Amino acid sequence: MPWLLSSQVDLVSSSPSERQCERTAFSFYCAVRERLPVWLLEDMRSMEVFCWEDGRPRAFLPSEALLYALVHDHQDYASYLLNRYSVSALRAPRCSFCCRRSSGTPHLNVAVRYDRVSILGAMVETLKDCDAQSERRELLDGCGGCSHVADAGKTAVQLAVELSRADCLLLLLAHGARPDGLDAALQTLVSCDSTQRRHAQRCFDLLLLFLPEPPRPRRLREEPQRWQSLLGNEVFDWLCGSAPPPLLLQALRCLARSGPDRISTLPDFLQLHSWQ
Repeated sequence: MPWLLSSQVDLVSSSPSERQCERTAFSFYCAVRERLPVWLLEDMRSMEVFCWEDGRPRAFLPSEALLYALVHDHQDYASYLLNRYSVSALRAPRCSFCCRRSSGTPHLNVAVRYDRVSILGAMVETLKDCDAQSERRELLDGCGGCSHVADAGKTAVQLAVELSRADCLLLLLAHGARPDGLDAALQTLVSCDSTQRRHAQRCFDLLLLFLPEPPRPRRLREEPQRWQSLLGNEVFDWLCGSAPPPLLLQALRCLARSGPDRISTLPDFLQLHSWQ
């Protein structure tokens, strides 16, 4: 096995030990990190790489391999796994720590965390293959990961807003994700520095495009002067429910419903950050 590290000279037996499973799993991680060819990675995953679970070895799942591909931005391998295994490559593997399967999928959150826009686009397209709308909704809007892992309790949309990942956010919203991150968007707007402000503003604007109706956040009523100055009078009044949405927002909401991918191609003077 030429892909094993020099310190990993033990041959994997037909019934590998826990230690051997750890070695082969690490070898696979390194192989994905080095972006080895897809055919070689799949040979490794299906024949040579093992996890240790419930006191016995098992093969790596496609969903686990996809997480490695996400972390290391191996786009060819991610595309192969999604094309070959479809939605099953996005189903959350059982957590080795708590031995439970979480609701949703960790893959969308990982893609947002590492800003893997291309792979995220392929994943949300794959969700169209779900047999049931309820499963698609759970994968798209679920809080990926168990309670003890990073980003637990957050949807991919909420995480995209917190990290100001505007391109990721647009992909999620355009494919039907619930726009439930307005409070986080407002908090990010007031706490971010000048270098992040443009991205944070765009995330806020994108949420407004896909909100079915203004949610009337309490924080706006508690500090009206501060938020009027930050958001502008028209947006502030609409979010508080005291005025209709600005005309530009109404026009862009229609455009978003007909073809949300067109939003990012608009000239700068029509981008939402120019309302104020």
